Amino acid sequence: MIERIAEMENLRLAFWKASHRKSGKKEVLDFQMNLEKNLMIMKEQILDGSIEVGNYHYFKIYDPKERLICAASFPERVLHHAIMNVCEPVFERYQIYDSYATRKGKGTHAALQRAYCFQKKNSVFLKLDVRKYFYSIDQEILMRLLYRKFKDPHLLRLFEKIIQSYETEYGKGLPIGNLTSQFFANFYLAGFDHFVKEVLKVLYYVRYMDDMVFWCNSKYEMKYKAMQIEEYISKLNLTLKPEILNYTDKGLSFLGYRLFKYRIRLNNRSKQRFKKKLIEYNKKLEKRIWTQKCYQCHILPLLDFISKADTICLRNNILKGIDQWASTA
Repeated sequence: MIERIAEMENLRLAFWKASHRKSGKKEVLDFQMNLEKNLMIMKEQILDGSIEVGNYHYFKIYDPKERLICAASFPERVLHHAIMNVCEPVFERYQIYDSYATRKGKGTHAALQRAYCFQKKNSVFLKLDVRKYFYSIDQEILMRLLYRKFKDPHLLRLFEKIIQSYETEYGKGLPIGNLTSQFFANFYLAGFDHFVKEVLKVLYYVRYMDDMVFWCNSKYEMKYKAMQIEEYISKLNLTLKPEILNYTDKGLSFLGYRLFKYRIRLNNRSKQRFKKKLIEYNKKLEKRIWTQKCYQCHILPLLDFISKADTICLRNNILKGIDQWASTA
């Protein structure tokens, strides 16, 4: 597979993917200035194993909670796209239907609708997520899993180089922000998905990265399966946050929404985030920090997020009171 990754046609495609919406940035323009030469150098370095990784720029975001983002250099981002152009189908074939992160045709909206469908059919749900998931992934276990799916030794050495370029503690962690990290992290729990479906025989199950929800009609049955789930997760050297086991008519918080049997609402954190962002964006427009086009690029995803829930009253109240909120913010 390493030869396919290093093909010039694949590297050109990877460049255009990596430069999408970033074409005006200096590092992109510098790379593009000698594009064919830079891609040829990359090709040779991929094939002889000398390509460098781990040139990260670190910064924090607070949306909605603090995260340390590792932004790879632009040539590395090209490399990551080149790898996934070839390897994505292998990762994809191992995924179950109801895994929704980092997959074409899936995503948060599809996960939300599937969860809503299961919420209406069942009386009990179990919600689990992993404590500091990306920071806790065991690199040795991840490599063992990758060795089972990929047989090219050159590719596996490249995977190992990328994985070991970052750690939160010895042998642990993946950098949040890497394209490869998203695929590796999703793949890390794919075996667990098969355990849930094929061994535990759970009919109603949705996973979005490390956010997992299970449904059935018996609390006793769910408690029994929760013990088996925790045992499997512990073998991956992961720690679960306290479980949430409840009746579906009480409401399920999932991906920023709150799902009931017959309606979808925003959860409280999402409501506060929406109000805060809306005020911030309108101030930037009023002060001409942003152009109309820039404002539109930011506001449309925000409105799209809340449009997935029953928020007509919330939207009307916010639009009516936006001037008041802006003056007191």
